[in-house]
Amino acid sequence: MKVYLDNAATTPMDKEVISAMLPFMEKHFGNPSSIHSFGREVRTALENSRKNIARLLNVSPSEIFFTSGGTEANNTAICCSIRDLGITHAITSPIEHHAVLHTLEAMKNIRLSFVKLHPGGHVDLEHLEELLKSNERSFVSLMHANNETGNLLSLKKAGEICAKYNAVFHSDTVQTMGHYALDLKQMNVHFVSCSGHKFHGPKGCGFLYISSNVKIKPFITGGAQERNMRGGTENVTGIIGLGKAFEIAHRDMAQQHEYIQGLKDYMKQKLETSIPGISYNGDSGGLYTVLNVSFPPSPIGEMLLFKLDIAGIAASGGSACSSGSEIGSHVLKALGTDPKRPAVRFSFSKFNTREEVDYCVEKLEALFAEKAKV
Repeated sequence: MKVYLDNAATTPMDKEVISAMLPFMEKHFGNPSSIHSFGREVRTALENSRKNIARLLNVSPSEIFFTSGGTEANNTAICCSIRDLGITHAITSPIEHHAVLHTLEAMKNIRLSFVKLHPGGHVDLEHLEELLKSNERSFVSLMHANNETGNLLSLKKAGEICAKYNAVFHSDTVQTMGHYALDLKQMNVHFVSCSGHKFHGPKGCGFLYISSNVKIKPFITGGAQERNMRGGTENVTGIIGLGKAFEIAHRDMAQQHEYIQGLKDYMKQKLETSIPGISYNGDSGGLYTVLNVSFPPSPIGEMLLFKLDIAGIAASGGSACSSGSEIGSHVLKALGTDPKRPAVRFSFSKFNTREEVDYCVEKLEALFAEKAKV
């Protein structure tokens, strides 16, 4: 049996998304910047994707800019804000994705502050306010949901604090976009990042929401695409797929939320019954697609993911972007997780089943029972 429980890393594409993309691989191949009919028909489809995404977020289509994914969106928001908006101080948390952390750490001529975390890994919003109060105008980057633990941030509360001190607020919403209905007009947020492959769309395509309240110059130059904000011919098939995936995600959101939450709760129940001594990293009641579990200390700890892979089960030991490296998770380290307890992130999608959860827990129980006898 093959079981895929690493949906926070990437999700399988929806068949409806593939069907929507195929005509733009086979028939509608024009360059959307061309003025002839081949280009115009593609431009119309591309702009319809933009309009649909904007409508579902309650923003203007002119505030949606297509990118190659979340990493480019994060880099654009960070680098252009600091370059163009007179920012000399930035605030983030120690558990952000490396696309944010590494980008901020590489920036010149800014001071970087880290907001404190509560014991469970939630951002301390009182400390955020202290940092904003004692510094000049700041750039703040805090993710909506942590990609390893699933901890959720209140975008509304964080945005209100940032607005109080005239701070520029960016949020990496890669793990929540397509999973929660976000009304961006009700939030004081200037930039929001999205990646399509986290909700059954194609890899290599995402978008950056840029509020009309801020004005930045292009991050990638060399063309007038994306209303002079991103040079380079648009990834048309990716954008069509992204738009369709976003539409499906919102169409089925309530139903899928209930179904996936049920799978997560079922796995928690099965694990607690089958393997004494497990614990959860972060808020296990947070993002409904993610469950990060610490298992009891065991000789198989370092080999646990490998053993699961041999059994046909795909999961992660942290962020997918650091899989295969010998460096441990910076998120779990910041949370003070016991390094002797092997941690596994299980993440679910609408394509998973209870039978797959049963199989996974059965294999885990057997692995820990086997080592307990040694």
